[in-house]
Amino acid sequence: MSETPQDPAGTTHQFRAFANQGQPEKTGGANTGLIVGVIAAVALVAVVAAVVLMML
Repeated sequence: MSETPQDPAGTTHQFRAFANQGQPEKTGGANTGLIVGVIAAVALVAVVAAVVLMML
């Protein structure tokens, strides 16, 4: 078995380049996925409550 040589200097350089890129800024506004999820959960609870009330 032969191992591939690892270049620590190259890896460090790549990491520093990645770290210096920074994170992209988020745009303003609410998270759409979260809002849709909350609305779906509320609708599901309403449907379940309606079914339970109809059974009584």
